[in-house]
Amino acid sequence: MATTPELAPELRGPRVLLVPLRPEHRARLREIHREPEVRKWWQMPDDDWPEVEERDTTKYTVLEGDQVVGFAQWYFEPDPEYRHAGLDLFLSAQTQGRGLGTEVVRVLCAHLIDDHRFHRLVIDPKVANAPAIACYRKVGFKDVGVMREYELNHDGSWADGLLMDLLARELVR
Repeated sequence: MATTPELAPELRGPRVLLVPLRPEHRARLREIHREPEVRKWWQMPDDDWPEVEERDTTKYTVLEGDQVVGFAQWYFEPDPEYRHAGLDLFLSAQTQGRGLGTEVVRVLCAHLIDDHRFHRLVIDPKVANAPAIACYRKVGFKDVGVMREYELNHDGSWADGLLMDLLARELVR
């Protein structure tokens, strides 16, 4: 069900455009990924990150105008009894706090619900990432629960994650 970059559609919001990840985006996305404001919430990228094609994951570059400002991806659980999709994203430090994250999440969720017919979406920010959690709640995500010692931090300690989900009927459009 995840689509290859050639088949993934462009997704447009009022201020952002999500385009399928292309090789020419990789260097700028690695720069953004290494910004301290982004890196504290994401693992350090491998040298080949982001891979343009990865099985079962659809990756997007987030553009504001003609500028690369972030990254978004989605994946899915194919078992029909548990079918759902999950998403992740980050934006450059200079674009944070302007509502672009909410727009990206809203556009991507609408695509997953309307075009792929997912009835449930999940996301799993670190519990300490209050701005991201607030963003997801604005779109309709609800807290499911804390996953204790869920993700390994850069310093070797463990961080709790917050599992959040969104039912299709709860999307705030």
